[in-house]
Amino acid sequence: MNPWWIAAPTIVTGMAGMTAYAAVNSRAQLFGPALSSTNSARKLALTFDDGPNPSITPKLLNLLGRYQAKAAFFVVGKFARNCPELLKETYERGHEIGNHTESHPNLFFCGPQETAIELRRCSETIESTILEHPRFFRPPFGYRSPWLSEIVHSQNMQMVMWSLLPGDWRAKSVVSLRERMQRIATHAEAPYAKRKGHRSTAGEILCLHDGNYLQQNADRTVTLAALEYWLPRWRDLGLEFVTMSEAEKHSA
Repeated sequence: MNPWWIAAPTIVTGMAGMTAYAAVNSRAQLFGPALSSTNSARKLALTFDDGPNPSITPKLLNLLGRYQAKAAFFVVGKFARNCPELLKETYERGHEIGNHTESHPNLFFCGPQETAIELRRCSETIESTILEHPRFFRPPFGYRSPWLSEIVHSQNMQMVMWSLLPGDWRAKSVVSLRERMQRIATHAEAPYAKRKGHRSTAGEILCLHDGNYLQQNADRTVTLAALEYWLPRWRDLGLEFVTMSEAEKHSA
């Protein structure tokens, strides 16, 4: 018997597992480069997906403004078109606007043409509203495909994932969400703590949600309350709140 026939199922299973891992793991680079941390342990990048959300985003902007915290908002194109003034206000208050596709599909199951249209339509909406092309893109659900990186690059954007995804969309209480966000304070208090035998100076990219990809006016009060607890504490620990552009800059 040909040994390849024996090995084939194992090889196929392994390749499928590797593909699935690369598609969703925030730090995997198999499907192209993606930012998953800031370049300094003192820099914290706050990011919000699935907006704009008229019910929560204005309250979130006021909360961020209270602590002079800048953030990146990865918006869904169809929602951004419904709320141009809110999108414009978010940008004018110093926050970065990123692309989160037109309709929030799982791009792992979208072909190249559909993927390109999803990204382009969202970018066109952003650009027509704030008169600036988005520099950064985050894939819905964090899923990537083998062709996504090339499309993102061809549309003059950079892929962004995260280092911490506390699952605020499913959190049942403020306390439980606060506990999942504790890691940021822990790392800030010991930024050079050994991780798997190496010293790390990378900072966190926190992925939260100010909206719900299924509908606008979603309830994200748990997210808001958890941030209200943590923002002053992170500030007192000396963390710098940065946009994605600032997350890449090295200190002079």
